[in-house]
Amino acid sequence: MSAEVTGGAGAGPELGRAQDSFGPAPGSAPGLLMSLSPRPGPLDSVLIHPAGGGLGQYLRIARRLARHGPVHGIRAAGLLPGESPHDSVARMSEVYRDLLDMLPRPPGLLIGWSLGGVLAWELAARTAPGREPPAVVMIDSHAEVPPGSSMARSDLLTGIERSVSGLTSGLDPDLLRATARAHITAAHAHRVALRCDTRALLLACAAPERAEQIARWQSLGPRLTVGELDCGHFEVFAPAQQGALLSHIDRFVEGVLASPG
Repeated sequence: MSAEVTGGAGAGPELGRAQDSFGPAPGSAPGLLMSLSPRPGPLDSVLIHPAGGGLGQYLRIARRLARHGPVHGIRAAGLLPGESPHDSVARMSEVYRDLLDMLPRPPGLLIGWSLGGVLAWELAARTAPGREPPAVVMIDSHAEVPPGSSMARSDLLTGIERSVSGLTSGLDPDLLRATARAHITAAHAHRVALRCDTRALLLACAAPERAEQIARWQSLGPRLTVGELDCGHFEVFAPAQQGALLSHIDRFVEGVLASPG
Protein backbone atom coordinates (compact mmCIF):
# COMPACT_ATOMS: atom_id res chain seq x y z
CA MET A 1 0.00 0.00 0.00
CA SER A 2 1.16 3.51 -0.65
CA ALA A 3 3.06 5.71 1.77
CA GLU A 4 0.71 8.65 1.44
CA VAL A 5 -0.28 9.14 5.08
CA THR A 6 -2.41 12.19 5.62
CA GLY A 7 -4.06 11.24 8.87
CA GLY A 8 -7.62 10.28 9.66
CA ALA A 9 -9.82 9.87 12.71
CA GLY A 10 -9.84 6.31 13.93
CA ALA A 11 -6.96 5.19 11.76
CA GLY A 12 -4.67 4.65 14.69
CA PRO A 13 -0.89 4.72 14.79
CA GLU A 14 -0.55 1.27 13.20
CA LEU A 15 -1.62 2.65 9.84
CA GLY A 16 1.01 5.34 10.02
CA ARG A 17 3.71 2.92 11.11
CA ALA A 18 2.84 0.61 8.22
CA GLN A 19 3.04 3.62 5.86
CA ASP A 20 -0.39 2.94 4.42
CA SER A 21 -2.37 5.48 2.42
CA PHE A 22 -5.00 7.01 4.68
CA GLY A 23 -6.58 10.33 3.85
CA PRO A 24 -9.95 11.89 3.03
CA ALA A 25 -11.17 10.87 -0.40
CA PRO A 26 -11.53 13.82 -2.77
CA GLY A 27 -14.96 15.41 -2.44
CA SER A 28 -15.94 13.72 0.85
CA ALA A 29 -17.01 16.90 2.60
CA PRO A 30 -17.18 15.64 6.18
CA GLY A 31 -14.02 13.54 5.78
CA LEU A 32 -15.83 10.30 6.55
CA LEU A 33 -14.77 8.57 3.33
CA MET A 34 -11.08 7.69 3.55
CA SER A 35 -8.70 6.48 0.85
CA LEU A 36 -6.78 3.51 2.26
CA SER A 37 -5.04 2.45 -0.94
CA PRO A 38 -5.23 3.84 -4.50
CA ARG A 39 -3.59 0.79 -6.06
CA PRO A 40 -5.44 -0.06 -9.30
CA GLY A 41 -7.09 -3.40 -9.86
CA PRO A 42 -10.36 -5.13 -10.74
CA LEU A 43 -12.00 -4.97 -7.30
CA ASP A 44 -12.96 -1.77 -5.46
CA SER A 45 -13.43 -2.49 -1.75
CA VAL A 46 -14.90 -0.40 1.08
CA LEU A 47 -14.38 -1.13 4.78
CA ILE A 48 -17.12 0.20 7.05
CA HIS A 49 -16.47 1.11 10.67
CA PRO A 50 -17.69 -1.05 13.55
CA ALA A 51 -19.34 0.35 16.67
CA GLY A 52 -16.91 2.92 18.01
CA GLY A 53 -16.37 4.48 14.62
CA GLY A 54 -12.70 3.92 13.76
CA LEU A 55 -10.94 1.91 11.08
CA GLY A 56 -7.72 0.91 12.84
CA GLN A 57 -8.74 -2.71 13.33
CA TYR A 58 -8.92 -3.21 9.57
CA LEU A 59 -5.24 -2.60 8.78
CA ARG A 60 -4.37 -6.17 7.79
CA ILE A 61 -7.60 -6.67 5.86
CA ALA A 62 -7.01 -3.41 3.96
CA ARG A 63 -3.50 -4.47 3.03
CA ARG A 64 -4.83 -7.81 1.77
CA LEU A 65 -7.61 -6.21 -0.28
CA ALA A 66 -5.15 -3.75 -1.85
CA ARG A 67 -3.73 -6.66 -3.85
CA HIS A 68 -6.94 -6.61 -5.87
CA GLY A 69 -7.65 -2.90 -6.32
CA PRO A 70 -8.50 0.41 -4.61
CA VAL A 71 -9.53 0.30 -0.96
CA HIS A 72 -11.58 2.94 0.87
CA GLY A 73 -12.92 3.11 4.39
CA ILE A 74 -15.84 4.89 6.00
CA ARG A 75 -15.25 6.15 9.53
CA ALA A 76 -18.05 7.39 11.76
CA ALA A 77 -19.10 10.93 12.48
CA GLY A 78 -18.55 11.95 16.10
CA LEU A 79 -14.83 11.25 16.47
CA LEU A 80 -13.68 14.83 15.88
CA PRO A 81 -14.66 18.07 17.66
CA GLY A 82 -17.78 19.63 16.21
CA GLU A 83 -19.18 16.33 14.92
CA SER A 84 -22.24 14.55 16.28
CA PRO A 85 -22.44 10.76 16.13
CA HIS A 86 -25.32 9.07 14.32
CA ASP A 87 -27.48 6.91 16.56
CA SER A 88 -29.52 5.03 13.97
CA VAL A 89 -28.61 2.53 11.28
CA ALA A 90 -31.07 4.18 8.90
CA ARG A 91 -29.31 7.54 9.15
CA MET A 92 -25.85 6.03 8.75
CA SER A 93 -27.02 4.05 5.71
CA GLU A 94 -28.40 7.20 4.13
CA VAL A 95 -25.19 9.18 4.68
CA TYR A 96 -22.90 6.35 3.60
CA ARG A 97 -24.84 5.62 0.43
CA ASP A 98 -24.11 9.18 -0.66
CA LEU A 99 -20.43 8.62 0.14
CA LEU A 100 -20.30 5.49 -2.01
CA ASP A 101 -21.73 7.51 -4.88
CA MET A 102 -18.62 9.73 -4.70
CA LEU A 103 -16.31 6.86 -5.61
CA PRO A 104 -14.91 6.73 -9.16
CA ARG A 105 -16.45 3.25 -9.59
CA PRO A 106 -19.21 1.49 -7.65
CA PRO A 107 -17.61 -0.80 -5.04
CA GLY A 108 -17.58 -4.51 -5.71
CA LEU A 109 -17.08 -5.46 -2.07
CA LEU A 110 -18.25 -4.05 1.27
CA ILE A 111 -16.75 -5.39 4.50
CA GLY A 112 -17.59 -4.63 8.11
CA TRP A 113 -17.16 -6.02 11.58
CA SER A 114 -20.11 -6.02 13.99
CA LEU A 115 -22.22 -2.91 13.26
CA GLY A 116 -20.06 -2.38 10.15
CA GLY A 117 -21.33 -5.63 8.66
CA VAL A 118 -24.94 -4.62 9.26
CA LEU A 119 -24.26 -1.32 7.49
CA ALA A 120 -22.56 -3.16 4.62
CA TRP A 121 -25.64 -5.33 4.18
CA GLU A 122 -28.04 -2.39 4.32
CA LEU A 123 -26.00 -0.50 1.72
CA ALA A 124 -25.86 -3.50 -0.61
CA ALA A 125 -29.60 -4.07 -0.22
CA ARG A 126 -30.23 -0.45 -1.18
CA THR A 127 -28.23 -0.60 -4.40
CA ALA A 128 -29.95 1.43 -7.10
CA PRO A 129 -32.14 -0.57 -9.52
CA GLY A 130 -30.19 -1.74 -12.54
CA ARG A 131 -26.89 -1.93 -10.66
CA GLU A 132 -25.23 -5.10 -9.45
CA PRO A 133 -25.12 -4.99 -5.63
CA PRO A 134 -21.65 -5.36 -4.13
CA ALA A 135 -20.60 -8.54 -2.41
CA VAL A 136 -20.66 -8.33 1.38
CA VAL A 137 -18.49 -9.69 4.17
CA MET A 138 -19.96 -9.48 7.68
CA ILE A 139 -17.58 -10.24 10.52
CA ASP A 140 -19.70 -11.46 13.43
CA SER A 141 -22.58 -9.12 12.64
CA HIS A 142 -26.11 -9.66 13.95
CA ALA A 143 -29.25 -8.98 11.92
CA GLU A 144 -30.83 -8.18 15.27
CA VAL A 145 -29.53 -8.24 18.81
CA PRO A 146 -31.59 -10.75 20.79
CA PRO A 147 -32.61 -9.71 24.32
CA GLY A 148 -30.35 -11.28 26.92
CA SER A 149 -27.66 -12.14 24.36
CA SER A 150 -23.93 -11.91 24.94
CA MET A 151 -24.09 -8.52 23.17
CA ALA A 152 -25.41 -6.72 26.27
CA ARG A 153 -24.96 -2.95 26.24
CA SER A 154 -22.57 -2.74 29.19
CA ASP A 155 -20.41 -5.55 27.84
CA LEU A 156 -20.35 -3.94 24.41
CA LEU A 157 -19.15 -0.57 25.67
CA THR A 158 -16.35 -2.20 27.66
CA GLY A 159 -15.40 -4.40 24.73
CA ILE A 160 -15.36 -1.50 22.29
CA GLU A 161 -13.12 0.56 24.55
CA ARG A 162 -10.70 -2.35 24.85
CA SER A 163 -10.76 -3.09 21.13
CA VAL A 164 -9.66 0.43 20.18
CA SER A 165 -7.03 0.71 22.89
CA GLY A 166 -3.79 1.76 21.19
CA LEU A 167 -5.57 2.55 17.89
CA THR A 168 -6.96 5.98 18.75
CA SER A 169 -3.95 8.08 19.63
CA GLY A 170 -4.78 11.79 19.66
CA LEU A 171 -8.56 11.38 19.79
CA ASP A 172 -10.71 12.67 22.65
CA PRO A 173 -11.77 9.73 24.87
CA ASP A 174 -15.09 11.44 25.65
CA LEU A 175 -15.90 11.72 21.93
CA LEU A 176 -14.95 8.09 21.42
CA ARG A 177 -17.19 7.00 24.28
CA ALA A 178 -20.13 9.10 23.07
CA THR A 179 -19.77 7.70 19.56
CA ALA A 180 -19.63 4.13 20.88
CA ARG A 181 -22.77 4.70 22.98
CA ALA A 182 -24.62 6.10 19.96
CA HIS A 183 -23.66 3.06 17.91
CA ILE A 184 -24.73 0.65 20.63
CA THR A 185 -28.11 2.40 20.71
CA ALA A 186 -28.33 2.08 16.92
CA ALA A 187 -27.43 -1.61 16.93
CA HIS A 188 -29.94 -2.53 19.62
CA ALA A 189 -32.77 -0.58 17.98
CA HIS A 190 -32.25 -2.01 14.49
CA ARG A 191 -33.60 -5.17 12.93
CA VAL A 192 -32.43 -6.00 9.42
CA ALA A 193 -35.48 -6.62 7.24
CA LEU A 194 -34.21 -6.14 3.68
CA ARG A 195 -33.36 -9.23 1.69
CA CYS A 196 -30.44 -9.00 -0.72
CA ASP A 197 -29.57 -11.38 -3.54
CA THR A 198 -25.84 -10.77 -3.49
CA ARG A 199 -22.86 -12.89 -2.60
CA ALA A 200 -22.32 -12.60 1.12
CA LEU A 201 -20.04 -14.13 3.72
CA LEU A 202 -20.94 -14.24 7.39
CA LEU A 203 -18.09 -15.03 9.76
CA ALA A 204 -19.76 -16.00 13.01
CA CYS A 205 -17.85 -16.09 16.29
CA ALA A 206 -18.31 -18.64 19.05
CA ALA A 207 -21.31 -17.60 21.17
CA PRO A 208 -24.47 -19.21 22.59
CA GLU A 209 -26.62 -17.42 19.98
CA ARG A 210 -24.48 -18.37 16.95
CA ALA A 211 -27.03 -20.80 15.46
CA GLU A 212 -29.77 -18.18 15.73
CA GLN A 213 -27.46 -15.53 14.27
CA ILE A 214 -26.69 -17.71 11.23
CA ALA A 215 -30.31 -18.72 10.67
CA ARG A 216 -31.46 -15.10 10.71
CA TRP A 217 -28.97 -14.04 8.03
CA GLN A 218 -29.77 -17.13 5.94
CA SER A 219 -33.40 -16.03 5.86
CA LEU A 220 -32.33 -12.71 4.33
CA GLY A 221 -29.62 -13.79 1.88
CA PRO A 222 -30.11 -16.76 -0.47
CA ARG A 223 -26.45 -16.59 -1.54
CA LEU A 224 -24.99 -16.43 1.95
CA THR A 225 -21.89 -18.44 2.81
CA VAL A 226 -21.09 -19.04 6.47
CA GLY A 227 -17.69 -19.43 8.11
CA GLU A 228 -17.14 -20.00 11.83
CA LEU A 229 -14.44 -18.38 13.94
CA ASP A 230 -13.39 -20.12 17.14
CA CYS A 231 -13.10 -16.96 19.20
CA GLY A 232 -15.20 -14.32 20.90
CA HIS A 233 -16.54 -11.17 19.27
CA PHE A 234 -13.77 -8.92 20.55
CA GLU A 235 -10.99 -11.43 19.86
CA VAL A 236 -11.47 -11.41 16.07
CA PHE A 237 -8.50 -9.13 15.40
CA ALA A 238 -6.15 -10.67 17.95
CA PRO A 239 -2.90 -11.94 16.37
CA ALA A 240 -3.85 -15.55 17.04
CA GLN A 241 -7.04 -15.19 14.99
CA GLN A 242 -5.67 -13.24 12.03
CA GLY A 243 -4.75 -16.28 9.96
CA ALA A 244 -8.25 -17.79 10.11
CA LEU A 245 -9.96 -14.43 9.51
CA LEU A 246 -7.85 -13.54 6.47
CA SER A 247 -8.09 -17.05 5.05
CA HIS A 248 -11.90 -16.89 5.02
CA ILE A 249 -11.85 -13.46 3.39
CA ASP A 250 -9.22 -14.49 0.82
CA ARG A 251 -11.29 -17.49 -0.33
CA PHE A 252 -14.43 -15.40 -0.62
CA VAL A 253 -12.69 -12.62 -2.58
CA GLU A 254 -11.11 -15.17 -4.93
CA GLY A 255 -14.57 -16.53 -5.65
CA VAL A 256 -15.96 -13.07 -6.33
CA LEU A 257 -13.13 -12.29 -8.74
CA ALA A 258 -13.32 -15.67 -10.46
CA SER A 259 -17.03 -15.36 -11.22
CA PRO A 260 -18.34 -11.77 -11.04
CA GLY A 261 -22.04 -11.18 -10.53
